[in-house]
Amino acid sequence: MKDFKKYYLVEASPDQVFLALTNEATFQLWSGDTADIQAFPGGEFSLWDGSIVGKFVELDPSGKIVQQWYFGDQVVESIVTLKLHPHAQGTSVELRHVNIPDSDYQDIVDGWNDVYFASLQEFYED
Repeated sequence: MKDFKKYYLVEASPDQVFLALTNEATFQLWSGDTADIQAFPGGEFSLWDGSIVGKFVELDPSGKIVQQWYFGDQVVESIVTLKLHPHAQGTSVELRHVNIPDSDYQDIVDGWNDVYFASLQEFYED
């Protein structure tokens, strides 16, 4: 198991970023793909045609999202924590993803950098 932590800058307010990460319609706008999101603790989500699935553990509109991602029969929970910090240029998103299976690690890191946050940043660029 491996962990990944990184900060991303998004040119939008923390409220806008929170909505983009938790609302089906907004997620679809910036990702260009369908999403099934039940935005409440215990609610499940499926993103990018099921390539990311899991459930919400915690949703705090003041700036924190905690998710459990499903990786097959993995015994140890893979947890994603997103903290949204106000920044002069918008929002600094602190990402921490723990307990990533070794075999999936590079794909997950590439996905965070090249798809997930690249798409979100591009959507909110001036």
